[in-house]
Amino acid sequence: MSDNTADFLALTRAPVGVRELVADTLRQAIIRGDLLPGERLMEADLAKRMGVSRPSLREALSQLAAEKLITIVPNRGPSVASINWKEAQEIYQVRSLMEGEVAHLFALKATRPQLDSMHAALARFKQAMDPCDTLGLVSSTAEFYAVMFEGCGNGIITELLAGLNARIGILRARSMSRPGRAVHSLAEMGAILACLEKGDAKGARAAVEAHVEAAAAAARESFNQLKKQEAASKAR
Repeated sequence: MSDNTADFLALTRAPVGVRELVADTLRQAIIRGDLLPGERLMEADLAKRMGVSRPSLREALSQLAAEKLITIVPNRGPSVASINWKEAQEIYQVRSLMEGEVAHLFALKATRPQLDSMHAALARFKQAMDPCDTLGLVSSTAEFYAVMFEGCGNGIITELLAGLNARIGILRARSMSRPGRAVHSLAEMGAILACLEKGDAKGARAAVEAHVEAAAAAARESFNQLKKQEAASKAR
């Protein structure tokens, strides 16, 4: 590795807890695609590159395994998990049901500061569109939805969706990779927010369901494109 090339696994923030910092750095690398599905994660190499002890690294890897971002196979070690289309489709189905209900509940009690926070998240999303900052698009979308999750009043739904957050982030990155998807996503989230501004619970549910459906379609295109590339590669 060149001395003047930044390592995407270098820890650049002040420690707030080594395990959390390591896990977050690896999580972002997976979402960005710097670490690819199926790629083996060599503990000695990772510990050296990140400047942490192997016990701290293992704690972080265990956390990511719980999030289903990596798989740990005995006698083989950890590797980046792969999400197939069937699993992705099921995640989108769950999202549509739960996030639609969240939007419905939130529309009935949203406060002005909460709505302003959603406007701010959309502004950050728009800033991340040009040049395309995948991590910025994913994180600002998560911030947009987080306001609804925290304000909907149903902690169980929020808890259940939290278990899918990491994989949702990966799928968001994949769908955002499709040409023009970010533009449509911005418009769809704007439509959600417009319904929330009016206190239109039914409209908010429908807008969220439409947004998730469009994201699923974009992700499906991404999966199909990857399958074609893999087939072409094997044919060479």
